[in-house]
Amino acid sequence: LYLGTQCLESSEVALASVFDFRQADGRKVLRSSIREFLCSEAMFHLGVPTTRAGTCVTSESTVVRDVFYDGNPKHEKCTVVLRMAPTFIRFGSFEIFKPADEHTGRAGPSVGRNDIRVQMLDYVIGSFYPEIQAAHAHCSNQVQRNVAFFREVGRRTRAIQSQGRTGWWPHRARPLGVSFTALQSGLCGRYDPDHVCNASDDAGRYSYSRQPEVCKWNLRKLAEALEPELPRELAEAALEEEFDSDFQRHYLQKMRSKLGLVRVAQDGDGALVARLLETMHQTGADFTNTFSLLSSFPLEPQSPGLAEFLTTLTSQCASLEELRLAFRPQMDPRQLSMMLMLAQSNPQLFALIGTQANLARELDRVEQQSRLEQLSPEELQSRNRGRWADWLQEYRARLERDMEGAGDVAAWQAERVRVMKANNPKYVLRNYIAQSAIEAAEKGDFSEVRRVLKLLESPYHSDGEVAGGSEAAEAAPGGQSYSSKPPLWAAELCVT
Repeated sequence: LYLGTQCLESSEVALASVFDFRQADGRKVLRSSIREFLCSEAMFHLGVPTTRAGTCVTSESTVVRDVFYDGNPKHEKCTVVLRMAPTFIRFGSFEIFKPADEHTGRAGPSVGRNDIRVQMLDYVIGSFYPEIQAAHAHCSNQVQRNVAFFREVGRRTRAIQSQGRTGWWPHRARPLGVSFTALQSGLCGRYDPDHVCNASDDAGRYSYSRQPEVCKWNLRKLAEALEPELPRELAEAALEEEFDSDFQRHYLQKMRSKLGLVRVAQDGDGALVARLLETMHQTGADFTNTFSLLSSFPLEPQSPGLAEFLTTLTSQCASLEELRLAFRPQMDPRQLSMMLMLAQSNPQLFALIGTQANLARELDRVEQQSRLEQLSPEELQSRNRGRWADWLQEYRARLERDMEGAGDVAAWQAERVRVMKANNPKYVLRNYIAQSAIEAAEKGDFSEVRRVLKLLESPYHSDGEVAGGSEAAEAAPGGQSYSSKPPLWAAELCVT
């Protein structure tokens, strides 16, 4: 297979071949390479600053991988993804100066070499933040330059993080505010704030709800690595002054666009968004399709189309079968009982083999499963309709306030729909779409990978407008539209 994209837009681009070092052999496989290739291109066409995938090349060479870490290894084809970006310097690049860890005793290879730290800072700021370098060119002390650099890194990190959070795709960023790895199952379906993106992330470190917290932690680690060139107290002050408020501002600005609130921001917008996400969580609504549908919400309270809209909206919610799968307990009842006893009797030992958060999630699954067993599909549907009707009533009231003062209501409505369609994609790289393409490719058929790649180049278009014409707009394998919510079998997909 040779896959290529036309993404060389500048001669100033760094190239990197992406390998997988988890098995210590430096080999990446076709499965994860296709997912990474498609995901980075999907992010780019969604408007998220990201590295690009230039090529994906595979061969007949194979390596043995235990795909699900369950003792069932298999042979997989070796593959290389060529990634492109202005630079591949990451937050962790500065950790070569890290002093010895108090627990492990391990230190960075360049600990104590402040001369190299100064060179790296000069290179990064001079090459990628020339406006900051120019503003402090005549200063004998570079501390203020470094503070300005840290503030700008924080600003870009917050901007890309809030953009990812409003699009339901967790990711990792770098000092240039460019996503390096959109966590490869990040483009998900059913909204779950505690969704963990990767099977190897047992602790849920990169779960959707923890993304802002992790970004802030990353910035703190960057500040530690830059000391003494960036005094810790100045970096911490910058974080405390700007991170939370600036992140919330970016986040709400994007959410208002997704909801078609095109005129004046109001104090209650944050609460409206929070209640929307809570309703989506309670009903298991499909994140992408819910926002896409809201652009057709009828504004008139007595509109004859309201009942039909509500039916269409609730059809994007999780079925009873899907919810029962999602909340299926992960532990044997005897194991759970043992863990509960251990947490009470020996907290120190429990901390070595589990966490309170994981135990709480398991108890929540058990409780949710019990409730779902008592629920019928009709009761679930009725409950979902009631919850959505309540939120839509709030949403209509907010839209009416947004419309107040608009000289031309028709023009306001047209602008609202235009903004919503420009901010709510119809097509995203859902896990089941990627998996279907991967399975075909593993059998030697790469046409589905190319078809999906073409589709992802026009994520905001309707079926008839997709670049590439009817070929790209055909149904996905299994007869579903590429914009459909994931089928039931996709609920059990495990991405590694």
